Amino acid sequence: MTSTFRTLTVPLDGKDFPGGLPAFLVRDDVLCWTRREAGLAGFGEIARFTATGPERFLEADIWWRHLVLEADVADSVELPGTGPVAFGSFAFSKTSAHESRLIVPEIAVGVRDGQVWLTQLTFDDGPLTGDTARAALDRWLRSTAAPAAIPPGSTTAAPDPAGDGTLGAVATNGGGAVVRPLPLAAGATLHTGSLSEEAWMAAVEAGVAEIRTGALEKLVLARDVVATIPSGVHAADVLRELAARYRECWTYGVDGLVGATPEMLIQVEGRTAQARVLAGTLDRRDAHGEDGLPMDYATRVLAGSEKQRHEHEIAIQSLTTQLAPFSEAMNAHDEPFILELPNVWHLASDVKAELAEIEGHVPTCLALINALHPTAAVCGTPTQVAGALIRKLEHLDRGPYAGPVGWLDAAGNGEWGIALRGAVIESPDTVRLYAGCGIVDGSQPEAELAETWAKFRPMLESLGISS
Repeated sequence: MTSTFRTLTVPLDGKDFPGGLPAFLVRDDVLCWTRREAGLAGFGEIARFTATGPERFLEADIWWRHLVLEADVADSVELPGTGPVAFGSFAFSKTSAHESRLIVPEIAVGVRDGQVWLTQLTFDDGPLTGDTARAALDRWLRSTAAPAAIPPGSTTAAPDPAGDGTLGAVATNGGGAVVRPLPLAAGATLHTGSLSEEAWMAAVEAGVAEIRTGALEKLVLARDVVATIPSGVHAADVLRELAARYRECWTYGVDGLVGATPEMLIQVEGRTAQARVLAGTLDRRDAHGEDGLPMDYATRVLAGSEKQRHEHEIAIQSLTTQLAPFSEAMNAHDEPFILELPNVWHLASDVKAELAEIEGHVPTCLALINALHPTAAVCGTPTQVAGALIRKLEHLDRGPYAGPVGWLDAAGNGEWGIALRGAVIESPDTVRLYAGCGIVDGSQPEAELAETWAKFRPMLESLGISS
């Protein structure tokens, strides 16, 4: 075996894969990142890096740059995501015991702008040709009976401290909250995670009280629920469902972390960086019975809400302030737009920046993530105060939830979303779902709890659990 990292990228005929990237989501251990039928899928593993703590992004960056520095790369396609590529998932918190990771697959398939390509990656000194790459892909696609991917070192929060084991989905009606039974798939059970609903609403009240002291402007509080499905949790099925239902989101799968995020932390192509910031949420079910067009209702309630716009402005300022030192120029929407998803509407803004050279180099994806994470959209502001309060109130190790997830290549390109609307598969029949809300002065615990149920909906539906 040689120490040389070698990759070969060759084109594929897109006519053979009319479903685009989701056509490759056939194994539960697939690595994936896809939106609107484009993206990347990976199979197998030839190298892995793991880290914990506050330096996890920079340590991963150093490892990746050293790995690709002397790589032997043959790439006849030359698009973002060709050549050496790694998929990654990082813990939300610098204090988390959850291992952040970069994974280099044996085979990667990409789809972009009608082009399809295949990359074989290896440390072996055997032949590396288009035929060997296609044969390796065929082996992975034929052998689809893979077990559900369980993330190494995954942690389980204390289940159901209230002891009742019951949950309900909360539907708001005229400002009130009504708990109704949650219909379950045959044999499935759903339990509270780190906090009961009542305890979590008390945490929201405590967060609002802290905000009113002036200690912070915004706090993001998350909660978890645990689904047990006797027939098994099949990651590939979940990913295909999410990719089909939530085409405007980025569907991700890394080591048992699965979901479909609407929020792009940072996308880098050459010297151009882009981000999509979300803050401000409205459950689409709240529009039932309203007069007029649903989008008109969303615009009136979201864009016309001082609370929602304030929360959104905090999130935008958080990202642009942290990104500015790395940029020569930057622009963002003067007014947020309404992002329409199947479950909710969001206030959204897109930010675009031209990256500056710093000491002769354009900053890498992971260097930017190190500066940007955690944003106010998933933590709060000021960051240090919000982070400490999260650890005090949530009673939950978020693990990879709300952390960066995505991919990067050797040329510095990459796409990294925030791992929202997702879950961690903890065993072949158990999955832990996460959802969070931005808390500001004026937040109501019942309304915030209802919002978490709206955000759980993508994963519940993809698991066959009606919400």
